[in-house]
Amino acid sequence: MYVTPEWGSRALSGVEGLPHPCLQCDAAGGLLNWKQASLSVWGWGSLGVVLFLISFGPFAIFYLAFYILCFIGGGFVVLLLFGKTHSERHLERCEHSYLPSTETSILKVSEEMKSESKPIKIDRRLTGSSLIDEPLQQVILFALRDYIQYWYYTLSDDETFLLEIRQTVQNALVEFSTRSKEVDWQPYFTTRLVDDFATHLRVFRKAQERLNEREDQKQHGADELLESFFEAEVEMERKICRDMVCMSRKDEEGYLRDLCEVLLYLLLPPGDFHNKNMRYFLREVLARGVLLPLINQLSDPDYINQFVIWMLHDSSCNYEAFLNILKLTDKPAELEAVKDKVIEELQYLRSLDTGGDDINIRKNQINSLLFVKKICETRIQRLQSGKEVDALKLAANFGKLCVIPLEHILVHNIALQFFMDYMQHMGGQAVLFFWLTVEGYRVTAQQQLEVLHSSQKDGKRQSSQTTKGLLRAAALGVYDQYLSEKASPRVEVDEAPLSRLAQKLNKEDPTPEIFDEIQRKVYDMMLKDERYYPSFKQHPLYVRMLAELDMLKEPSFRGSDDGDGESFNGSPTGSINLSLDDLCSGSVDEFVHLHAFISDTADAFLHHLPMAGVCNDHGKTYALYTITVVRKSLDGNEDTWKTYRRYSDFHDFHMRITEQFESLAPILKLPGKKTFNNMEREFLEKRKKDLNAYLQLLLNPEIIKACPILMPYVYDFLENKAYSKGKGDFARKVPPLIPKSDIVPEHCRISAQLDDNVDDNIPLRVMLLLMDEVFDLKERNQWLRRNIKNLLQQLIRATYGDTINRKIVDHVDNMTSPEQVSDYVKRFRDSYWPNGILAETPPRREKNTRMRTRVAAKTTLLGIMPDELKHIIGADTSRKGILRVFDMFQHQPLNRRLVYVFLEGFLQTLFPQHKFSELFVKLHSRSPRVLKYSKKIRNLQKR
Repeated sequence: MYVTPEWGSRALSGVEGLPHPCLQCDAAGGLLNWKQASLSVWGWGSLGVVLFLISFGPFAIFYLAFYILCFIGGGFVVLLLFGKTHSERHLERCEHSYLPSTETSILKVSEEMKSESKPIKIDRRLTGSSLIDEPLQQVILFALRDYIQYWYYTLSDDETFLLEIRQTVQNALVEFSTRSKEVDWQPYFTTRLVDDFATHLRVFRKAQERLNEREDQKQHGADELLESFFEAEVEMERKICRDMVCMSRKDEEGYLRDLCEVLLYLLLPPGDFHNKNMRYFLREVLARGVLLPLINQLSDPDYINQFVIWMLHDSSCNYEAFLNILKLTDKPAELEAVKDKVIEELQYLRSLDTGGDDINIRKNQINSLLFVKKICETRIQRLQSGKEVDALKLAANFGKLCVIPLEHILVHNIALQFFMDYMQHMGGQAVLFFWLTVEGYRVTAQQQLEVLHSSQKDGKRQSSQTTKGLLRAAALGVYDQYLSEKASPRVEVDEAPLSRLAQKLNKEDPTPEIFDEIQRKVYDMMLKDERYYPSFKQHPLYVRMLAELDMLKEPSFRGSDDGDGESFNGSPTGSINLSLDDLCSGSVDEFVHLHAFISDTADAFLHHLPMAGVCNDHGKTYALYTITVVRKSLDGNEDTWKTYRRYSDFHDFHMRITEQFESLAPILKLPGKKTFNNMEREFLEKRKKDLNAYLQLLLNPEIIKACPILMPYVYDFLENKAYSKGKGDFARKVPPLIPKSDIVPEHCRISAQLDDNVDDNIPLRVMLLLMDEVFDLKERNQWLRRNIKNLLQQLIRATYGDTINRKIVDHVDNMTSPEQVSDYVKRFRDSYWPNGILAETPPRREKNTRMRTRVAAKTTLLGIMPDELKHIIGADTSRKGILRVFDMFQHQPLNRRLVYVFLEGFLQTLFPQHKFSELFVKLHSRSPRVLKYSKKIRNLQKR
């Protein structure tokens, strides 16, 4: 039978999906064999387990597991060690294959590190003075012990690092000492320091004024004052604002780090500075371990208040000042603190035995404490209720004010200041100035005539025609300025007395009483005219005047409006006199021509002329210039003489003529003053040339033609006689009708606004500058300010004479002497390490204690204010000025700002050749206020 391949394949694979019979037999046999094999495995395994348990016991399985784990762990350890060894060999082969060869310098460094280091020798000499070096070395040792050793010895016992740190610090101190010796500290202490303080006070005053000018009259908080202060600082400094440094701890630390890194760059050797670890370490210690704690202490208001009390502990406590402080304070916390202390004292006094002879004293003490308690409670209640009323407004609305006679107002400086402001406001300043000018003319004329008569009695030859000519010129000047038809404004008086006065001036020699008739009429006009004195008594300026005279609370003046029966016991602080030279305004002699020049140089002074050059008078050295004067007349006669003048004479003459003739101020430029090193030969030669140019310009025919009445002043200055300084006498010039404004612009530093006429007199400059800012004199009547300046000049000359500058210079030298510097270092050491132990940070005192300290400090400051100061500038102004300074120191961010300003000025003085000013601009210009202000300025410029 034939079988096809398809059928064969189907037969092999099975028909219709069924397996082939032979394949089924093979599968069954294989399954049976597998079952038999697995049965034998389980059987033998079970048998092995049973035999194992019978032989070793049931706990043997745990030992077996432990052995297996140990075997696996050992394998991992062997594999790790083997892999590490081979990996290191592989990396070493790769390093030699792909990296460049090691440089020789690295090998040398490695060898030096392996070799033994040489011992470091510490030189204990730092400043060249053993007085300073000894306490300074102790400070270094204490600082290393308390800031480094306590943690370093936990890391290493090797003292090399500590010795290197000490050596680096000593190198910095040596460099610092060397630079300090090269600096002249006199200008810093006498000029820069005072200017910075006065500028800070000015910004604070402007900030207060801005808050007071706001429409909402609610009491402003400390945050608003700080905002206003730093806005004013930006407007003054333009590119600098220290708000971030003073108000942000993070920014302050960053600023100190940057500053310390610059200092280390300047003070450390290059090798030490480029060692980053050493530099960063010293920077952190100096910034956060020294400067930051010191600044925190110096800027703490409570520390400043305690320092004020300690400084003035010798002054007696003024009970009146204490009551004034309680009545003037606007801080309820201060009143609460005082009240609590009063209650505590009352409880103590009442607990004492009431017997004995001291019962009356104890009762008086209790009554006084009850009175203080009542004041505190009343003031607290008024402040909390919001019913606080301005004392001036209250007095103005009260209706009953003490009346001061006009005659007393005209001779009292403070009262005259307010009356002068009122008369200028009403347009009657010419009337008042005429009365004052005539009063000054009378006093000065009497003095001149007395001098003339006394000289004639003594047989001395003195030209009476010169004196009478000056008197006539002064009288004509008064007449032309106030009474003539061309006077503007003109004093309106009857024509009859004017005609009689004109006849006297033309025909008779002027006498001191020549203006008396018209002066009495002017006085009656001011007294009775409703526009003047009667209205002044109803004006707010009158109330302010009473406040300055401290006469608002207890009226002591009674009388009628016309002044009859009134009495005023206040003594004027100075008479209102007028220098004859300042009034001189005669006509120029057209037939006389003057030529003058400084004929001798400084070298000639020093070597050939015994009467000129650098002279010494009672310990004071000054330069004397020889002026050759030639006077020619039209008839050919010529007179020649020599006169001798100091620079101060030139300056006094310049001030007098520029005040009298304001048009000359921008034309005539006198060489500037120089306080220190003004006796050098090169400087004297340069000044001589400048003074010669000044004289030639002064005698220019065009100048004489423009100001014909200038010639008597020039002639008087060039006469061969001792020059009489008009600015040095009590006699002084009354301001012109419209006083020129010398108010300092709001946004400028103090150093740019100094008066030239006081710059060489250190105490006068300092006192006038501080009084300007403390008592706001520049914003007030300029007549009062000149009056105060003259009084201060007289006070300083009467107290110290001409040697005051030398005494101040000697004092500055003493402050920087080795003995004083050693004392400063010892105080610093004893303050930080009393008894050689690091002082712990004292805990913050309780609030009540701090508030009572504030009251005590204010009372002390107000108590030391002399009555003479109140008489000069007014009681109310004096109180406000003192309290303004005190309030300025009660804000720690503002105190920090002042400390940083002093520090920056110190560094600029110590390193004058380096651009520290630019550095400070970069550091402080990061403030958002600077960016905002710069944007504002650019927008204004675009408009």
